[in-house]
Amino acid sequence: MVFTTRFAPSPTGPLHLGHAYSAILGHDMARAAGGRFLLRMEDTDLERCRPEYEAGIIDDLTWLGLTWDGPVHRQSAHIAAYNARLDRLVDRGLLYPCSCTRADIRAALSAPQEGVAFAVYPGTCRGRPMADRRPGDALRLDMARALATLPASRLVFDETGPAHAGPHRIDPADALERIGDVVLSRKGEDIVAYFLASALDDAGQGITHVVRGEDLFDFTPVQVILLRLYGLTVPTYHHHRLIRDADGKRLAKRDDARAIARYRAEGATPADIRAMVGL
Repeated sequence: MVFTTRFAPSPTGPLHLGHAYSAILGHDMARAAGGRFLLRMEDTDLERCRPEYEAGIIDDLTWLGLTWDGPVHRQSAHIAAYNARLDRLVDRGLLYPCSCTRADIRAALSAPQEGVAFAVYPGTCRGRPMADRRPGDALRLDMARALATLPASRLVFDETGPAHAGPHRIDPADALERIGDVVLSRKGEDIVAYFLASALDDAGQGITHVVRGEDLFDFTPVQVILLRLYGLTVPTYHHHRLIRDADGKRLAKRDDARAIARYRAEGATPADIRAMVGL
């Protein structure tokens, strides 16, 4: 199998140094292995994603000297395919409708952030039949039922990142306690959970090595569980160090002072950016 990585930003803000590090690292790993590097826009958050941010990201990546194989994959163009996949879990009795607060559900659908764990759902709506689903209801995975369908030998993944290198085994009891019944979609808004769309695309695009920040390591088990439920191949994961400011704080999209576009405007070169992030 051809070594294949991807850079998968959400176009909700400018590319910053942390993004640049992740993109360059994944790109260089793929090129060193004679493999493929893909670009994916994880733009299922239709309220926050903007075409101008996507255009800026592509411009910055090109300026950095990165090239990708094939066209840009945009998740917003594949919502129907994700929903069709959800129907397969419905048919297996693994999903149930949830009418809990809209704000909580939307937060659960978003890409995770460092230091923010899954808000483990208390099971308020667990047991509701799909026939009882109402407009605006979300779909949650019944984690206990899902895990009961998977043998322990399938609940494993390999990690090559510096902080967590080695094989990992998902403990079902731990998954129930720390992850719980995650939201996978919200009806009527065409919103699909970040970790579902991302996992399905990794499999669909033939990603062999997921290269991303170590802040996402704790969310890997739910993606592995979802891939196993669909009988899909689990990639190798590489969670790299994060680029932080002088106070040790992880860079975020609100840190415009560290946006690649600003460094470019101030005369920085691609080599300067590599040096800033320790590459």
